[in-house]
Amino acid sequence: MANTEHYTLDDLIYLMSRLRGPDGCPWDQQQSFASIVPHTLEEVYEVIDTLERQDWDHLQDELGDLLFQVVFYARLAEEDDLFNFHQIIDQLVSKLIRRHPHVFPNGQLRESVAVASEVAQVNQQWEAIKQQERGERERHSAMDEIPMALPALNRAAKLQKRAANLGFDWPEISGVLDKIEEEIAELREAIASGERHAILDEAGDLLFAQVNLCRHLKVDPEQALRSTNRKFERRFRQVEVQVLAGRGRFDEYSLEELDQFWELAKKGEVQ
Repeated sequence: MANTEHYTLDDLIYLMSRLRGPDGCPWDQQQSFASIVPHTLEEVYEVIDTLERQDWDHLQDELGDLLFQVVFYARLAEEDDLFNFHQIIDQLVSKLIRRHPHVFPNGQLRESVAVASEVAQVNQQWEAIKQQERGERERHSAMDEIPMALPALNRAAKLQKRAANLGFDWPEISGVLDKIEEEIAELREAIASGERHAILDEAGDLLFAQVNLCRHLKVDPEQALRSTNRKFERRFRQVEVQVLAGRGRFDEYSLEELDQFWELAKKGEVQ
C-alpha cells in the first residue's frame, strides 16, 4: 500500500535520531564524522553529475541523499554536545541576511524593503562582507580557510581569487597567456633533463597557469575539465564500437587508423 503521508524536515531529524538510537541501525550507529566523509563526497558528485546530465527525474532523490548527509553530521554533533540541526539553520540564515544587505537592509528576515543593486555590485559587496567576517576571526593570511580537501583545480582557483582581490593579478589576459607559454617552455626543459621532481613541479605550474586563464575567462576549471572528460569518453566509446565492428582488437590497428576512427566520432557530433 502506497504511503500518502507527507513527511517534514522534523520527521527526517527524528528518523536520524532513531537510526542512531539503541534500537536503530547497526551501520548508522557505528559511523563517525570521519567515516561519513567519503559518503558525503560521493553524494556531492552524484548531485553534480545529475545536474550536468540534466537528469531531472533523479535530481530530487540525489538532493535528498545530500541533505541526509547534513542531518547525519548534525546528529553526530548533537550527541557530542557541539550543536544541533536547528542551530545550523539559525547560523546559516543569520549569515545570509548579513551578506545580503541589498535585500535585508535592516537585517530583518521578514522586512519587505529592499535596495536595488547590480550583480557586479552585489558580488563586490558579498566579498567585502566575507572579508570582514574573516577579519573578525583569528587569521594570519589571505590564504587561510581554503579547505585542503577541495579538488585541486577548485582550490587553485580560490587561491588565485584571494590573491587577485588584494591586487596580485595579471591586469590583462595576455599576461596569463604569456605565462602559460613560459610554463610550457620550462616543462620542456624539465622533460629534457629527465628529473622526475622537476617534471612534476613544472607540470603543476602549467596546470596552475591554465586555471588562472580559466579564472580570467570566467570559466570554472573543474566544470570545464568535467565537460572535456565526458566528451573524451563519448568519442572513445565510438572508437571502441569501430574497433569491435572491424578487427575486434585495438592492437590490430595502427595509431593512425585509430585516429581516423576518432575523427569520425568528432564529425558525428557536429552533424
